[in-house]
Amino acid sequence: MATHEPLFCPGPMGRRNFLRAGFLGMSGLGLSVWSRLHAHAAEAKPSTETSCIFVYLHGGPSHLETYDLKPEAPDEIRGPFKPISTNVPGLEVCELLPHHSRVADKFTLIRSCSHDCVCHDDGAQIMLSGRRTPFVRQPGFTIPNQFPDAGAIYKRVKPNGRDGLPSYVAVPHRQGFAGPGYFGSKYEPFQVQANPNSPTFQVPNITLPAERLDLMQNRLALMRGFDRIRREVDGRGNMEAMDSYHQEAVRLLTGDAARSAFDLSRVDPRERDRYGRSQFGQSLFLARRLVEAGVGFIHVEGATFGDVGVRDSGSWDDHAVNAHLFEAMQQRLPWFDQGVSALVQDIYERGLDKRVLLIVTGEFGRTPRINRQVGTSSGVMQPGRDHWPSAMSILVSGGGMRMGQVIGSTTAKGETPKDRPLRPSDLMATVFGFVDVDQHREFLDHTGRPLPILADGEPIRELVG
Repeated sequence: MATHEPLFCPGPMGRRNFLRAGFLGMSGLGLSVWSRLHAHAAEAKPSTETSCIFVYLHGGPSHLETYDLKPEAPDEIRGPFKPISTNVPGLEVCELLPHHSRVADKFTLIRSCSHDCVCHDDGAQIMLSGRRTPFVRQPGFTIPNQFPDAGAIYKRVKPNGRDGLPSYVAVPHRQGFAGPGYFGSKYEPFQVQANPNSPTFQVPNITLPAERLDLMQNRLALMRGFDRIRREVDGRGNMEAMDSYHQEAVRLLTGDAARSAFDLSRVDPRERDRYGRSQFGQSLFLARRLVEAGVGFIHVEGATFGDVGVRDSGSWDDHAVNAHLFEAMQQRLPWFDQGVSALVQDIYERGLDKRVLLIVTGEFGRTPRINRQVGTSSGVMQPGRDHWPSAMSILVSGGGMRMGQVIGSTTAKGETPKDRPLRPSDLMATVFGFVDVDQHREFLDHTGRPLPILADGEPIRELVG
């Protein structure tokens, strides 16, 4: 087991206030930035070429309506959808995922992952970090996450993206159920906070609004000064010694890599159309552009389809009181199918399959037994499924790993793993191994206790062996 000297985390640093002051206009970035050139940066490392796109389906999609159908189960278990064959013999998916069926040789399905966290917050914690946090719930109060998620860990170990880009980006944002934990807000992602499917899409943190353009014209000389200073700083090798937020701000302001990567207005519309003109599809398209540009870890929030007329609540949380499960899937899955399949195909056709790992997962599956209740919005009796962490399905693609297979299986009713049971920590160990983060590395929490990144878990041998 590798050992490392524990590193103390000093806690939150007020990232949002800095972004507001530093990114929204040149007048907000004072020369005091340069007084911090000699800040401690023992952890700073240049970004590697490997990247991870982690698509998080907040709410928990039903495995029984997507990747693990049970057509032989009783009526109260199986849904109305049929499984279809794919281009991999023996691998079947839902009939609402025809694009998946044509690229199945380029992804692997894990059907035997499970855990015991039944709520969204602790489910997100364990799926996004590989560690379980005990939550104490009282009316109006929930203890926040304790352990940093995978993206925050990546940013802690590798704070510098290529060409001045952030190393950790959330598109369009990251749900509040997970986060940097005891690392503090310094390790929050760069959040896009805008719908990439919008005709007016822009990233406010790197693009000046129209009313500020006149101010920018008055500061061109200052920009030229920044360019000169940046060259001098880089020449001395001190950019890595700058505080991480200030470093990120200066690189974004003094280079055009970020503006180029985030600018979708000059992209061939046909290239974007392949992903589907939904927030979900265009978020995946933007994620692909960002890994090509040099971002190391991208969290894609994959729960909102309302911008294409799908009745949803920004979640896959298909309780009967929330939605008619089968109608919701009929509306949502075609957009999901198009976006995920286009990304999988591009990862391979664009030569990214050895250096980009794609993970698509929610926080848990759904109950095998269908229940019926009166919908809060519809006012009529309708079917749904509740939270079920005992079984779930996960899609993995790329990473130079073995594709075109199914790992594990569930029992006849989709209740629990039947063979090859896996835990979220095994998935995280696979991710960390790929992006070259030592899962045994220790950091000190707020109490000064040394904690490894993962307490357990091994890379999934069927993928990496």
